Amino acid sequence: MRLMIKFFDRYKTFFAIMTGISSVILLLFYNALKPEDKLPVYQPASVNYELVDQSLQHIKKFHKIGSFSLTNQNGLNVTEQDFKDKIYIADFFFTTCPGICPKMTANMGLIQEALKEDNQVKLVSFSVTPEIDSVPQLKKYAIEKGVIDSKWNLLTGDKKHIYDLARKSFFAAKNDGDGGKNDMIHTENFILVDPDKRIRGFYDGTDTSEMKSLLYDIRVLKKEYPSS
Repeated sequence: MRLMIKFFDRYKTFFAIMTGISSVILLLFYNALKPEDKLPVYQPASVNYELVDQSLQHIKKFHKIGSFSLTNQNGLNVTEQDFKDKIYIADFFFTTCPGICPKMTANMGLIQEALKEDNQVKLVSFSVTPEIDSVPQLKKYAIEKGVIDSKWNLLTGDKKHIYDLARKSFFAAKNDGDGGKNDMIHTENFILVDPDKRIRGFYDGTDTSEMKSLLYDIRVLKKEYPSS
């Protein structure tokens, strides 16, 4: 026993160094083998078919958000080009909604506050009742809800165009409405879109805890698309 104690005393520095080196090597192996977080790319065929226009339900790759041209709360024309090289979160709402919209708007406000200094991330809300949500109405709503104009666009315009976007681009509505006078589509989903115009996540916009997941996924996405 004494010999063993003397042996370890003699070589304790050596063992300490080797233990440290081994720990570093194990950590390096762990980091090398640990898969990096990466968000999925959603395609029409991988989303609940009820949310997708029938003409697209079979498509398994290459889906991107389509082009659009609408008007924001300041009367300015906004197109997909305004989101070039940006990450953005989209939802579909209406200003007179008494149900889920107030909670969705409040949660979008939380995202706005968390990311208000981040110029790479934008927010956009499409009105599903554009005949009611005129520019003055959207502006009034924006002021009431603390919308930062440079960060968050509230959009109105042609109803059919908006409904086509919901069904064929963002997969955000279960109804098959074509934007007719009596159509009404609505969803609680927030949709995360990357700079390549691909859908990278869906989140329940009425659930505050889901906003934590959304903010985390935005950080993951920013690693894939570092800001220039």
